[in-house]
Amino acid sequence: MERVVLGEDAQAELLKSVAHPVRLRILAQLVREEECVCHLSALLEKPQPYISQQLADLKAAGLVLDRRDAQRIYYRTADPRIGELLRTVAALAGLPEPSIGERRPVPGCPCPKCDPSAL
Repeated sequence: MERVVLGEDAQAELLKSVAHPVRLRILAQLVREEECVCHLSALLEKPQPYISQQLADLKAAGLVLDRRDAQRIYYRTADPRIGELLRTVAALAGLPEPSIGERRPVPGCPCPKCDPSAL
């Protein structure tokens, strides 16, 4: 049975979901564009099962959505305001605003966006 969370509890649960360095990095990447697990794994230099678990936590919190394309599952942010949240958190922490630069292929990533021969 799923627990219904209201008011301040909902806010605390949402903040708890993003209060993890890897989940913050995943969200920052997904604000730019949707990505597959293999790309996030290569980009963050973390094992695929670990990235999948972080994505599952973010999905359970309603922060990311997924779509299947053949063998791959692509993830994206569920709400464009997530980018605003990340920028606000960075500013409050005294960090520069996260830059959304051009997407670059990640060496060793087998996804079609990084390896055109994978299509």
